[in-house]
Amino acid sequence: EGSHVWGKIGYVVTGVDGGFASSNPVDKVIDLIYTPKAQYRQNARFVMNRKTVSAVRKLKDGDGHYVWEPSEAGGASLLGYPITEIEDMPDIATDSFSIAFGDFARGYLIVDRAGVRVLRDPYSAKPYVLFYVTKRVGGGVQNFDAIKTLKFGDS
Repeated sequence: EGSHVWGKIGYVVTGVDGGFASSNPVDKVIDLIYTPKAQYRQNARFVMNRKTVSAVRKLKDGDGHYVWEPSEAGGASLLGYPITEIEDMPDIATDSFSIAFGDFARGYLIVDRAGVRVLRDPYSAKPYVLFYVTKRVGGGVQNFDAIKTLKFGDS
């Protein structure tokens, strides 16, 4: 935690370029869980894309049991925390940040500007009238202590 700087999302390194360690690969995922402060772990979740989910689903503990836990409710959990698939997360590759963990509700702020802008276009598709509607939305990390990532690299 001392190496994490405010203004940048902290990370845990797997120690292997583009993959998990061959021995005890789950250890770094456990380290990732305990990297955010305790108050952010209660509502935390894992975020990764489907290729990373496929790789993580194959991980086993020391006794040969899968660490992936399917749920009857349709979701799944990894080491007791829910998983969200987001296709915009990068695939596992050298120096990629392919798994994120944290309380995203407290760590990420979505800014929604009130109102919409409507532009009426009666000229482009005669005899029809086209309407272009735009809305400004943005967002960013507001609490860098609440979100951490797993870096698939050696440093």
